[in-house]
Amino acid sequence: MSDNWIVQNLNSALQTWSEKMAEIWTLLTQNPETFKDGGIWSVMVDINGALKAIAYGLLVLFFAVGIVKTCGSFTDLKKPEHVLKAFIRFALAQGAILHGMELMTAIFSIIQGVTTRIMSGSGMAGGGVTQLPVEIVAKIESVSMMEAIPLWVVTLLGSILITVLSFVMILTVYGRMFKLYMYTAIAPLPIASFAGEPTQSIGKNFLRSYAGVCLEGAIIALACIIFSAFAASPPAVGDASLSAVTIVWNYVGELVFNLLILVGAVKASDRIVKEILGL
Repeated sequence: MSDNWIVQNLNSALQTWSEKMAEIWTLLTQNPETFKDGGIWSVMVDINGALKAIAYGLLVLFFAVGIVKTCGSFTDLKKPEHVLKAFIRFALAQGAILHGMELMTAIFSIIQGVTTRIMSGSGMAGGGVTQLPVEIVAKIESVSMMEAIPLWVVTLLGSILITVLSFVMILTVYGRMFKLYMYTAIAPLPIASFAGEPTQSIGKNFLRSYAGVCLEGAIIALACIIFSAFAASPPAVGDASLSAVTIVWNYVGELVFNLLILVGAVKASDRIVKEILGL
């Protein structure tokens, strides 16, 4: 480990990035029920239960709207096939509200299995950025005090960018986790729309959107895996005859560019999922 403060500054930024990558890896395999010792999940379950009373009221409303819209007259309503169809729809919608939490958990478990399989199949564990190459460290340690001033500016800018990008990326992943909680809490209300044929599209779009949020984890995992394979070979050091400032600037610039690609891919995960599911 070098005791040069410029090297330590850059390594510290890379270490922050590696820690955030490892945290993302953990979050992608985290079950919302156990996240933060399950405290947040307990609150969401309570909210879900409290909204069921409102959902049952909406169930009757949507059912009545469906009857009015689908039956052209009272004579149609007296037909056995219409009565049976309406009764089955009402019963299924009521069951979906009652067991909505199990439905949401089942969807998450299925898609989480896809994410876990992708991560285990990659053979990678975290995908952290490696430390500075030996050539870069040697070049930095060889400069004089005066030459170290512009080098310090370059490394400071690079360190700030790397640190900011790491926090932007982890915020995106935490945002996905928060969306999972929000969907779980509000689930009874849109699920009640299945009681009426004209309003069932609300429930379908809700379930598709929830599945999309779950699938974002798989897309983020793929982005991290691709980046890890891409970053397995560190950015080129370049011509060793160049000045230390030029070499470090080229290295930091290429590294930041690579990290920008990953952050862009992670932030675009929701858009990619929407294109896949046609949302």
